[in-house]
Amino acid sequence: MPLVFACVAPHGGELIQFLCPNPKIVQRFEKLRLGMEKLAFYLKQARPDTIVIASPHNLRLWKNIGISFYENSTGQLQSENVTAKKTVRVSAKCDAQLARELYDRCSRKGLPVVGANYGTFEGPTSDLPMDWGTLVPLWFFFHANSKNPPRKVSRAAPRVVIVTPSREIPLTANAEFGRQIAFLAKAKKGKRIAFVASADQAHAHSRKGPYGYHSAAGQYDNSVIEAVKENRLNSLLGLDRRIVQKASPDSLWQLAMLSGVAEVQKMNSELLCYDIPSYYGMLCAAFFPI
Repeated sequence: MPLVFACVAPHGGELIQFLCPNPKIVQRFEKLRLGMEKLAFYLKQARPDTIVIASPHNLRLWKNIGISFYENSTGQLQSENVTAKKTVRVSAKCDAQLARELYDRCSRKGLPVVGANYGTFEGPTSDLPMDWGTLVPLWFFFHANSKNPPRKVSRAAPRVVIVTPSREIPLTANAEFGRQIAFLAKAKKGKRIAFVASADQAHAHSRKGPYGYHSAAGQYDNSVIEAVKENRLNSLLGLDRRIVQKASPDSLWQLAMLSGVAEVQKMNSELLCYDIPSYYGMLCAAFFPI
């Protein structure tokens, strides 16, 4: 069964309306929130058995791509309102078998991959704390409506494989990792697999932000927007490294993986929305197999 769906999903916590008591913040993120809900609808229509999600905020393994071997991942995210704290929790069952098959395939290809576990090798205590780059997209994919309080995840929810790209290796190696995900999806007859690039764009859009302002942020984001619109993500592999460094994105490495996925599994792209509601740019995009 070839890969059934792919997308670029932002992961700012303000996207979850339940965590935002401030109506002004809710309004600023509304366009992107609707984009995330549309991605959740598309994913539900694709009916994946497993979601491979690439997060830049999971285990960062120096000069290596991380692949989760754990059986569970559980996390929570709190609102920033100190007087009325609200919390959302997400718990996911992980597809450890598919993760090991992906590791074996990539290892044979000579890619720098590391299989990571936490707690115990298997069972309920094999449970890695979930990072926000994983949690926010899964909140939408599992719950679909960010306005409501947390609910239990349905037993029918897809299993998850969490992977972490490496910024210390060539972008082409991250892209090759994406190709191996797509090849594995084609080889897994009867299993439906989706790929999610959890990614926020340039972080240097505001002088008030922690990364300051640089004009490269707009250049970088425009390059990503055009690459999605024109369905040529591989063009991002040749971006000027100086622009990338000054723009401070956390997306390029996951997008490189997605470019590899889309090279093997031909896909049509749809840019759902782009906005800069904070100091960083955010984008929702869907990719449908041809």
